[in-house]
Amino acid sequence: QMQLVESGGGLVQPGGSLNLSCTASGFTLDYYHMSWFRQAPGKEREGVSCISSSDGMTYYIDSVKGRFTVSRDSAKNTMYLQMHSLKLEDTAVYHCGRPTRGCGGSWYNDLEVWGQGTLVTVSS
Repeated sequence: QMQLVESGGGLVQPGGSLNLSCTASGFTLDYYHMSWFRQAPGKEREGVSCISSSDGMTYYIDSVKGRFTVSRDSAKNTMYLQMHSLKLEDTAVYHCGRPTRGCGGSWYNDLEVWGQGTLVTVSS
């Protein structure tokens, strides 16, 4: 059974950092394009980042470029999202997913599998 489990969320002050993890089971994460997306309270889902399977190319929405970094650890079958310089507007539940159409498709709507998410709260 394919499964994704996120962890690493928490409460952090503006300007702080967090490192989210997404551990896969039932499939090899390296073989697929993988994404991070988030949903803030009362808002629509928003794609945050995607990492391709073949060449490891990474993609980000403009609002997180230069602050967030997506990466993978093949040995642990885990994907990470390093978040720095966090802002109040980064507060959301962060999910990882496997986009049906890869990084060229939707990062948050058309998914083959996704996790339950981990809550990131940025507050002073």
